[in-house]
Amino acid sequence: MKLLLLVMIMSLTACATVKTLPATTSHVNIEHHGKRSYCQSIPRIYSGFSYNLCKLHGEPSRRENLGDSFNNVPFFIIDGGFSLVADTVALPYTLYTQTRHGNIDVN
Repeated sequence: MKLLLLVMIMSLTACATVKTLPATTSHVNIEHHGKRSYCQSIPRIYSGFSYNLCKLHGEPSRRENLGDSFNNVPFFIIDGGFSLVADTVALPYTLYTQTRHGNIDVN
């Protein structure tokens, strides 16, 4: 039971979702270890998951660049799963903010 509660709390506070959820957010910087993303904007609907996808769509690196990872899986990929859950919970709110404010600019 405690593990389920911990997983629920972690999923509702997914880092990428928390960064992109406020309606006042109109710009985010997306980079992974100094490598910038090629994304120009992300939608507010499922913005946390889109944020993590944009980390994958960035400048190439000539060296292995896992950085912070768990069993060689970068944390932003793990966060992507939690962001999907948090973004789904926030869907009514993000539908409203998407129509009111539009996409979030990147970099």
